[in-house]
Amino acid sequence: MFILVGFVIVFVSVFGSFVALGGHLGALYQPFEFVLIGGAALGAYVAASSGKSIKLLGEALPAIMRKSPYSKELYMELMALLYVLLNKARRDGLMSIETDIEEPESSAIFVEYPLILRDKKLMEFLTDYLRLMVSGNMSPYEIETLMDQEIDTHLHELNDPCHALRAVSDGLPAFGIVAAVLGVIKALASVDQPPAILADLISKAMVGTFLGILMAYGFVSPLASVIERRAVASAKVLECIKVTLLASMNGYPPQLAVEFGRKVLYSYVRPSFMELEEHVRQARNPGKKA
Repeated sequence: MFILVGFVIVFVSVFGSFVALGGHLGALYQPFEFVLIGGAALGAYVAASSGKSIKLLGEALPAIMRKSPYSKELYMELMALLYVLLNKARRDGLMSIETDIEEPESSAIFVEYPLILRDKKLMEFLTDYLRLMVSGNMSPYEIETLMDQEIDTHLHELNDPCHALRAVSDGLPAFGIVAAVLGVIKALASVDQPPAILADLISKAMVGTFLGILMAYGFVSPLASVIERRAVASAKVLECIKVTLLASMNGYPPQLAVEFGRKVLYSYVRPSFMELEEHVRQARNPGKKA
């Protein structure tokens, strides 16, 4: 939502100022300049990308128009779920949660936390490493190394559209110059025309440079920044799970393990110590929603 508000501010500020200074919007209406710049940038992106990269960008763009799922409510649910699972494993043994992690959709524990169940990557990460803990064949150090590698891979994959858009943003001013040069060439080819016509042709050529710079820094670059922020938030929730599970594997009780997870969260989604303690207290019974 904020990105749309930002785009409106950019549009109104740039074109509103132009009109306020006495300019005429009709002079900026050069659709073929836009086609030249946008088409060249799109073609360069497609040429430099793989099918997977294009698919990831197609998935990322609609997602950033929606509210981020990584809210304080999701983290509260996550830490309550982790507490319940670890508490049950500590009380009844790790094998007691095997059925829950194998069939989470029908688990009495997981169904109490719908925000967690909806996130496929989060669920895959959580259940996979709980299975490794249940198997008992890996040390905390080995699991931590594997977790770090998976989180790095996940972040690298999600950042692929961001890197692609930054490359397009860097190229747009250059494509704007290409459009301007072509316009100047057209104007010079009409040197026998009256000064008024030559001035009109040159002004149209300059629109190319204007559009390239505006599209790069006013629209495409902010899109890349939002995708990057969303990718980092997606990795942070996995890091919270990692720290909590490793604390449990190292012998800390469930209530303290989730405190480890709380400390790695960003301040704007991190519950206070008392909030988490109260939330965990409400989650002591697996069948009771926190």
